[in-house]
Amino acid sequence: MMALPKPNALSWLGLSVLLIVADQWSKAWATASLVYRQSVPVIEGYWDWTLVHNYGAAFSFLSDAGGWQRWFFGGLAVVISAALSVMLARTPRSDWRTALPFALVIAGALGNLVDRVRYGYVVDFVDWYLGFTDLPHWPAFNVADACIVVGAVLLVLFSFKAPDPAPKGG
Repeated sequence: MMALPKPNALSWLGLSVLLIVADQWSKAWATASLVYRQSVPVIEGYWDWTLVHNYGAAFSFLSDAGGWQRWFFGGLAVVISAALSVMLARTPRSDWRTALPFALVIAGALGNLVDRVRYGYVVDFVDWYLGFTDLPHWPAFNVADACIVVGAVLLVLFSFKAPDPAPKGG
């Protein structure tokens, strides 16, 4: 069995908890303050608050699949979060380039899992678009979705490490 680093990066789960709270608070605000599918401009032509319910995954993938997708995506969130938590336990606490993206993805996965368990869908409300074109709106999203995307992007960016300098002498 591999020895875990002391101290390990599990403390980064505190950030995940804070982000889940922020996600759930923002969704509670959206649900209480917005009318379903009625847009409220924030920045005219670019950003609206628009409450929608997503029964699928990213870009409403499988949203009309009949209900099984709720449990599939919920189970996927649990498996991914558990795997990333194990990886955090094996990561030194000081390795923020690994821990931060993992904490963000865990927060996003579990934030949306709370919605799937409570409602059977995910609450989305951030609606970005370019009003001066005929392009459709970007799919509405939420704080949890943003955590997943930022975490995934950081994982890719941080995977490009500078090569170790050549040993001196020789």
